Amino acid sequence: MIRRTLPAVFALMFSTPLLAGQQTLFSFVRPAAVVNVATEDASLPQYNAEQTAEGEVLRRVVFNPVQRPSLRLSPQAGAWDWSAATAMTLRLQSGMDWPLTVDVTVLSSDGKTLTSRIDLPAGPAQTVLVPLVASSPLSQGMRAGPPMPWVHAGQRWLLTSSSGALDLKQVVSVTLSMSQPNVAQSLMIERVGIQDDDQVQKAVYSELIDGYGQSTRGRWPEKIVSDDQLKVAANREQQQLKGWLAERSQLPRDQFGGVTGGPAFDGKGFFRTEKRDGRWYLITPEGHPFYSLGVNTVAADGGRTYVAGRESMFTALPQAGEPLAQFYGEGNNKDGNGSSSGRQFNQGRWFDFYAANLERSYGKPCTPVTATATTAAVECPAPVLDIQRWQGHSLDRLQAWGFNTLGNWSDAGLGHANRLPYTLPLSIVGDYTSISTGMDWWGSMPDPFDPRFAMATERAVAIAARDHRDDPWLIGYFADNELAWAAPGKDPKARYALAYGTLRLTTDVPAKRAFLKQLRDKYRNQEGLSKAWGINLPAWELMEDPGFEPPLPSPEHPEIEADFQYFQKVFAETYFKTIADSLKWHAPNHLLLGGRFAVSTPEAVAACAEFCDVLSFNFYTPKPQDGYDFAQLNALDKPVLVSEFQFGSRDRGPFWPGPMEVAKEEGRGPAYAAFLKAALAEPSIVGVHWFQYLDQPASGRLLDGENGHFGLVGLTDVPFQGFVDAVRKSNLQAQQQLVHSQAAEKAAKAP
Repeated sequence: MIRRTLPAVFALMFSTPLLAGQQTLFSFVRPAAVVNVATEDASLPQYNAEQTAEGEVLRRVVFNPVQRPSLRLSPQAGAWDWSAATAMTLRLQSGMDWPLTVDVTVLSSDGKTLTSRIDLPAGPAQTVLVPLVASSPLSQGMRAGPPMPWVHAGQRWLLTSSSGALDLKQVVSVTLSMSQPNVAQSLMIERVGIQDDDQVQKAVYSELIDGYGQSTRGRWPEKIVSDDQLKVAANREQQQLKGWLAERSQLPRDQFGGVTGGPAFDGKGFFRTEKRDGRWYLITPEGHPFYSLGVNTVAADGGRTYVAGRESMFTALPQAGEPLAQFYGEGNNKDGNGSSSGRQFNQGRWFDFYAANLERSYGKPCTPVTATATTAAVECPAPVLDIQRWQGHSLDRLQAWGFNTLGNWSDAGLGHANRLPYTLPLSIVGDYTSISTGMDWWGSMPDPFDPRFAMATERAVAIAARDHRDDPWLIGYFADNELAWAAPGKDPKARYALAYGTLRLTTDVPAKRAFLKQLRDKYRNQEGLSKAWGINLPAWELMEDPGFEPPLPSPEHPEIEADFQYFQKVFAETYFKTIADSLKWHAPNHLLLGGRFAVSTPEAVAACAEFCDVLSFNFYTPKPQDGYDFAQLNALDKPVLVSEFQFGSRDRGPFWPGPMEVAKEEGRGPAYAAFLKAALAEPSIVGVHWFQYLDQPASGRLLDGENGHFGLVGLTDVPFQGFVDAVRKSNLQAQQQLVHSQAAEKAAKAP
């Protein structure tokens, strides 16, 4: 950069032009006595400005490596009235060779704040847009927004999310800060202003999704631009699958995918578990070891996304009467769960891009015939998803790619084909009471002490097992998914959120009555409890009141934690025992595969180990061992199934990489291989299940707006070939490793 004194800058009279609707509050290169500028652990040189390679003039602010260096702007008197504004604008550039994270806090005179975090990339200057009301991509119906920065009207824009609320008539300060920079960080800044219309914000989400359901703002090798390209890709893949399936048929395995050629296990007609020589195994109905390599959500309905109210987001939706209009539908996902908090566009009309793309790829061509004097008119039938063709193709793919299990939430017809073992979910719903732990992502915790929970469990298990009781291809059932056993965080209130949440409720809740009975049985009266907990409880009835707040665990009063642990232990045991008892009655031949823990407590995991055949965890970590202490799991002596894992990037269309981000698509394969290698090294792990088969729509799935790059396959039904190649290689190596270990074991036991 060229450094200039401010008078020279004035002579240049150069700055980025303002768009209509923009107003500058303060210019850092033409400072005027209209704003107070204060720094704390930051420096703002008084007379130097710098010209960028693009010819733009900015000033450098240096944030020192301390806890929270900051730059604060405030009016010289009174407050700013921003009531007519929609957003604050900042013209910024990273003064480093790397991205910067800048926190923005806007304060009004009543003490309310609006905050935003700017992820400022390295490179040219851009205009940052901070909405002045709480706003995020969820307000547009999706988990993550389109890539930023983005060029509009000749400027590079970066739209941020905002949280909080302000009195926009009484804005008293704007603060830019950084959190604990490791070294001094330079931020280049030209101006701070406001925007009095929302045209730029609307443009960010306008014409964002093309006719195939793909992002319009990017290119990647698998991106589809024509129907002919879809058909060519489909034909090319069929030839590859034939060769891979032929290779698969030569591998030593039984019909269920168990490895043959090693020491025999007892075949008992259904899947079971067994520990041998310090290692846990799944055993096929024919008595062979089986390492479960699965894929979740192998289903044809994953391409649905709401279009109602945001039609301008899509460039080419089918019109009424057009063949692909057959793939519209109606839905409502206003469920009140934490996963939907803040989300808009969650009901109404949706369109199924995946089904439409399948029709484009595999539908039979039809030309309507107009009626003549001698012939009747012939109309083309409405396109219908050929589910049998899709099922066969999907099974071919999974087998060719080295998978041997259908994971949770997969299409029911796939399991009926008797080609891959499968798993099923137990989704227990009913009018039983529930307890909030503060997590509540998929809802509050069911109250297992409520008799209505047992009734709902009985009903759910009976329905799930009705057509599967004697099916040897069914491995087993998962007990719900990612329940809120604890709250986020590691503090005692998070660890014991279930106990705290229960005691806050009324005695109408069976879990509260069970907890109070536990305490009465132990302490007899309020004096005993008061002494043990270090509180003054004048009457026992005070604990029965809603909103009762128990004390935090402390070294001085260890009984508090002991009582919380015991309650959570009994709670978890009651939950898992209720399900296990019902499953033994309705599905005695199949395994109970655990609770698919995302958050957990030691009490919940121990109870799961006691009543379930397998412990299951959803690990969004580089390797399984990063997700839980396996020394603790090994002490429970139960097999472990990784029921979800994933790696995603931002360079294949969907805007969210998922929980486990890699820098680029080429990193997904090595990450998959490393995870699987680590899993194979853990003697208790009997399988890993990838989440999921299909990418989520870039515009957000129906359930909660997630729009992640999770898939082996894109929304166009085109596989991500580089990733699939790497996954297949890793899967085949894993199964070959099991073959070799079995052969070695057999040789060692030979006389």
